[in-house]
Amino acid sequence: MSLTYTRCEHRQRGSAELRYYSTLGVLALGAIVWLLPPAQAAVDNYVEGANGTLYVHGALTESACRLEMTSAYQDIALGEIGTGRLQTMGAQGEPVRFELRLTDCLRSSAGSRNVRTGGLTWADNQPAVTVSFTAPRDADNPQLVQVRGVSGLGLRLENGYGQDVWLGSRGKPLLLTPGQDSLSYTVTPERTPAALVAGSYRAVVDFQLSYD
Repeated sequence: MSLTYTRCEHRQRGSAELRYYSTLGVLALGAIVWLLPPAQAAVDNYVEGANGTLYVHGALTESACRLEMTSAYQDIALGEIGTGRLQTMGAQGEPVRFELRLTDCLRSSAGSRNVRTGGLTWADNQPAVTVSFTAPRDADNPQLVQVRGVSGLGLRLENGYGQDVWLGSRGKPLLLTPGQDSLSYTVTPERTPAALVAGSYRAVVDFQLSYD
């Protein structure tokens, strides 16, 4: 019996020592955590920053040529013209030439129909373009562009072949030289049936290029 009692006592003493050292370990670990620097605590409490998403969109279009910026926005000065030169209806001032310069023209086949004649312009290695001009028409002569600031005067637009530009509709299909090309036009002041009133005048004409 004494031997059994001694073993039990030994086990109880060992258990008490184990609990004692376990308690010391917990206290030591708590002290280490308490002594951690603020930077370490910040890492433990790290919160991810704000985030988001970018939705990017656009369009890739196919174009036979590129219009130079200097041609896209032009200021055309017609100068001065005396009323004595415009005494009869249809009398004109000096025509002023302007160009639409095109670059990066690609080699491609073209098939474009003339809206005036119905004829087909075709090529297997040249792009074709049609140009349409849009502007308010003169009240007395719808073939002319209306001007503001004077009376009895309108503007006539013609292509490089001396043909009238039809306002609001596509012009004659033109074959372009691959690489770089230019389209020539003229604008001419012209007398209309309205009473002639002198002064400064202005007009705005928009144009659009279409490739077929």
